[in-house]
Amino acid sequence: MTYAIVYNSRGGNTKLVAEGLQKALAEAGAEATLTELTTGAVAEASKAVAQADTVLAGFWTDKGSCTPEMAELLDRLHGKRLFLFGTAGFGGEPAYFERILTGVEEKLPQDATYLGGAMCQGKMGPAVRARYEAKLVDKPGDARIEAMIANFDAALEHPNAADIDAIAAAAKDALGL
Repeated sequence: MTYAIVYNSRGGNTKLVAEGLQKALAEAGAEATLTELTTGAVAEASKAVAQADTVLAGFWTDKGSCTPEMAELLDRLHGKRLFLFGTAGFGGEPAYFERILTGVEEKLPQDATYLGGAMCQGKMGPAVRARYEAKLVDKPGDARIEAMIANFDAALEHPNAADIDAIAAAAKDALGL
């Protein structure tokens, strides 16, 4: 069985998880290539994972889903076994992560085999907190905005070693390693 990890990462969270996943697979005896999917490089990423039987595709959450580039790449992975992993700045709830994974799974070709997926929270850039704080100025004491700021602060600790270990464990289980 041959494995490839392909990911796109805006702030470095998904890259960190992808690198940890590659290391965990190697420790389990499964070597995996690692390819970053960058803007405008879907064709190159497709070539990089073409020889793999199994692709582990990682994404940062963009408006509740994967990026358009990742969606385009996933659509090209005909006949592949696929494991999805991702990071999301908002939330941390398993149900939220499952909704994201289900939506991304729907982007897979019908002849692909979905093996499962796992996600974790990831830190967000400081501009996000500034945007939340600006909203709070307009609506002082707004519980929803205060919760968004609290979530931002909690996300600063992620992804951490426990997050990476959990995603690696889910991947190894899905891959039968």
